[in-house]
Order: sequence, then C-alpha cells, then structure tokens
Amino acid sequence: MRRIAVMTSGGDSPGMNAAIRAVVRFGIERGLEVYGIERGFQGLLDGDMHKMDRRSVGDILQRGGTILKTARCKEYQTIEGTARAHQILETFGIEALVNIGGEGSMQGTLRLSRNHNYPVICIPGTIDNDLAYTEMTIGFDTAVNTVLDAITRVRDTSSAHDRTTLIEVMGRHCGDIALYSGLAGGAEFVLVPEREENLKDLCQKIIEGKNSGKQHSIIIRAEGYPVSSQDVVEYVRNRTGQEVRLVVLSYLQRGGSPSLRDRIFATECGLKAVELLCDGIYNKAIGLVGGEVVGFDLAEALDVQPEFKADMYEAIKILAK
Repeated sequence: MRRIAVMTSGGDSPGMNAAIRAVVRFGIERGLEVYGIERGFQGLLDGDMHKMDRRSVGDILQRGGTILKTARCKEYQTIEGTARAHQILETFGIEALVNIGGEGSMQGTLRLSRNHNYPVICIPGTIDNDLAYTEMTIGFDTAVNTVLDAITRVRDTSSAHDRTTLIEVMGRHCGDIALYSGLAGGAEFVLVPEREENLKDLCQKIIEGKNSGKQHSIIIRAEGYPVSSQDVVEYVRNRTGQEVRLVVLSYLQRGGSPSLRDRIFATECGLKAVELLCDGIYNKAIGLVGGEVVGFDLAEALDVQPEFKADMYEAIKILAK
C-alpha cells in the first residue's frame, strides 16, 4: 500500500474535518501518500483530487462542515458511473479509498468494492446516528447538543408566554436526535418515526400539565414522523385551545464546531482506517462498540437492523409527568 485517497460524501456532519485530518496525518506518518477527493462521488467522477500534506489539514480540527466538500451524485449510482469511478482511481494510482459519510455513502462505497474488488474503508459520518452497527456516528453528539441548546432557549420564551412549542429536528428515518435531546432537554413529548402515537394523548397531557401548574410544554418531532409539524401544531392548537408555536432547526444542527466527543471519535476512526489499510485489511466499516473503535465487515455492518430505544422513549413520558 503506497497511495490512498480520502473523501466525504452525503450530508456533512461536525467532526468530518477531524477524521480527514487523522487519515492524512496518520497516513503520512505510516509512509503513505494521501490524496483528497473534492465533492464526494461527483468529484471522484470529475477526477477532482489533489495530494495532501500535513499543512493541508492544519487548523481544521475545530471547524464544522468538511474542507473536502460534499455533493450528491446520481451518475455514480449507475453501473457505468461506478465503473468510471474505479477507472479514475486506477488512473491516479489510488490503491484504496477511505470514505467518510452516512448510510447512502457506505452503500455506494460497497458497490465499488463488490463490483471491482476495490479496497475501501468507511467511516461513519452523519448526524442522524442511523447506522445500527455502531454505538454512535460522527456528528451526532454535536447535533444533539445544538438541539439541547435550542430547547433551553425556547423553554425560556415558552414559559414567559405560557405556550406550547413544537421543535422539529433532523434524523431522516431515525428518531435518535429527538429521543436524546428530548430526554436531556426535559421535553413533555417526543414524536419519532419508530412509534405511532395517538395525538389525542399528547393533547390530554398538555391540558393536564397546564391544570397542574405547568407554564409551558415542549414537543420534539423528528422529521421522519409521518404527520407533518404544521399538522401537529394545528391539531394541538384546535384540541387544547392553547397557543402553539413551531420551531424548525433544520441545517443549524449540521453546523458548528464539533464537540469533544465527536473530535476524539473522528480522530480514532481516522487512525483505525489507516491501521487497517497498512495491515492489508480492507472493506471495513469503522464503528464504536463498548467504547472500542473497531472494524466491521462493510456488507454485514449495513445489514444490521436498528433497535428502537424503547426504554428511553418511556422514560421521557414518565419524567414529563
């Protein structure tokens, strides 16, 4: 192994830069040439890559987003697109690819590995925490802390006006951001795609809370919940007669300086990726299990089915009484 490349693809997440930095500097320390691919699979198809050195990744550890940028690429999803990507990697003499991204990025990387027997390593970079094989993904901790800060600020104004506030958070089809922030932020109710809730129960809880002296209520809704945020707001407003406001955090959750936990985990993932490649071990997904960063078979990792955190969900209901 002499020359590798690193890229980021899919949605950006805080900590991606820390992972890039680790791959580059640990790779150089092990005698590798490390190339950076710009704009994910789209940049790969365009041959948009350059050799990186230690200074290329200076002063990026604390920055959100990704210095290599990222983009969606429909062309790569075709058989012809994947074949072209493989040809470009071979043209540049790239012997292995490290991709930092979420589930879709990993599926795309697996296709390159399977179709062309090409060495790859995947690092889990997504705020959604929707990769079941690992206990956490890079960016999740930062995103949850961003939501938690928003809950604290919203709670102040909700209390001042005796109102109910619904906060919409990201997560695609995974409710982890809503669950963790709801538990830590003291939300009265959490709506997640993994559970179908009777909104009448939500309204009853809000009315009972007001009657018992509660000054406000906070509802956290994951974006994948089947009823839209606006429809939930209208339903609660009509059923309770209370003022209800909607706050959509959207891309605020993706930005910002990564947390301590995300920086360390991302760095450890980068180190593990380089170690595996130098040991001749390929086609792995890096993940966290029992506090240890390890490599899983990529295909098997993507087949792991998520388990809903029912205990956490029930705990939110009990604590909010």
